[in-house]
Amino acid sequence: MQPPKGVSIQLTSYAFLFAFLPVTLLVYWLLPRGVWRLAFLVLASWVFVGWYDWRSVFIMVGATFVDWAAALLIARSSRRPPSGAPAGADGASVGDAGRRRAILVLALLANVAILGYFKYRGFFLDSLDGLGSWIGLDLDLPALKVLLPLGISFYTFSAMSYVIDVYRGDAPATRSLLRYAAFIALFPRAIAGPILRWRDVEGDFADLPRRLTTRLAALGLFFIACGMAKKLLVADVLLPRVDELFANAANLRFFSGWAAALGYSLQLYFDFSGYSDMAVGIAYLLGFHFPQNFDSPYKAANPSQFWRRWHMTLSFWLRDYVYIPLGGSRRGMSVTVRNLMLTFIVAGIWHGAGWTFIVWGLLHGLYQSVHAVARSKGMTPKSQWLNRGLTFVAVVVAWVFFRASTLEQACHVLKAMTGLNGLGSLYSAKVQIGYAFTLLIVAGLAWVNLAPNTWEIEPRPTWRYGVVFGLLLGAAVLAMGKPAEFVYVQF
Repeated sequence: MQPPKGVSIQLTSYAFLFAFLPVTLLVYWLLPRGVWRLAFLVLASWVFVGWYDWRSVFIMVGATFVDWAAALLIARSSRRPPSGAPAGADGASVGDAGRRRAILVLALLANVAILGYFKYRGFFLDSLDGLGSWIGLDLDLPALKVLLPLGISFYTFSAMSYVIDVYRGDAPATRSLLRYAAFIALFPRAIAGPILRWRDVEGDFADLPRRLTTRLAALGLFFIACGMAKKLLVADVLLPRVDELFANAANLRFFSGWAAALGYSLQLYFDFSGYSDMAVGIAYLLGFHFPQNFDSPYKAANPSQFWRRWHMTLSFWLRDYVYIPLGGSRRGMSVTVRNLMLTFIVAGIWHGAGWTFIVWGLLHGLYQSVHAVARSKGMTPKSQWLNRGLTFVAVVVAWVFFRASTLEQACHVLKAMTGLNGLGSLYSAKVQIGYAFTLLIVAGLAWVNLAPNTWEIEPRPTWRYGVVFGLLLGAAVLAMGKPAEFVYVQF
């Protein structure tokens, strides 16, 4: 299923950078701190979401109200019972405890239903149609083109974490519908996250700056410059050749197969890392502090470490709301392996409505399980570089399924990578890959393994830093043209 195709004001478009963002910032900081400023932020965020498809706004508003009301009802049912009344373990009466659980379940079911209908309905019907054909039944189910609301995977997971945290007593339920609406709708994260939790921004809502300080502005522009450069100067340059190689998957050979896989691994890295940087930078310009979502994941020395570095907010969400509630690693290795597999099946399904994503999730569940067993038996390699190399190769293999349109296409690429299609001549490799693409892959691999990530750089208010990042931002602006959509917009 593809995202809605409207007039794009994605973060690297002229409309966003030279119209929407500056106008929004100007009005936002001119308004008095409090209700007026938050109300404008919510309105601006709804305009941003509605620019893709106006129907997305109604879905977001409906989900916002349901979860805000559910959390309040849960909080009101958590008061201590009168003296002498039976109480549950959390101090609430037995009746109230049951009511709280019922409200929680209904709220979670509402979120899952919204996500399931708009993101997975077509996939399930197509799968049923295929299953019917396989067993000889011609179901002839209608093909559905269902609107995929912008950012629905991200804000539904944020909403579920909020309701669960209120139920657990880990977060207070806010009485302010305006603050909660801003939490769900914040436009810097609307396209591709991060998956915010209430505690990530609760303090910012309580103490918004009176004005845009030089420090916030400097940090914001620094992250935006880094993100734009990653997206426009690297990811979008890799994109056309990666698409060409995957489209020609059946004819790839050993070198071109690896070029396709490595090229996409780098394209996705710089694309998603670039978006994550821009989201953080824009949030700084609004006075918010977003959590880190990317921490040099290709430097990971094992599969577990990779997931603590890649899409960190999703990884921690899965850990806290799926893996640990299933039992985590507390009940023996066989249960640990089961929990890991189930958690990463959820990760695969979350990413997309397709069997390629499910296989991708299964592979990462397998990687985690093998590593957990090997670590428990002391069988992991001692060399950090060997560990990093093995982890990186495993991740690249999994990315093939993540990128492929079909399982058949993924198998073609993997067959080429294993040499089953032959090595091919150097001439054919040069034609299929190209010198520029090869050099970009080599430079990209060196960068992701040796260079510090954006969060490890401390920009200083000196003319040298200003010139360097000014030139970087200028080069990215000159490369804009018609930028490609961010990869994670489809999730």
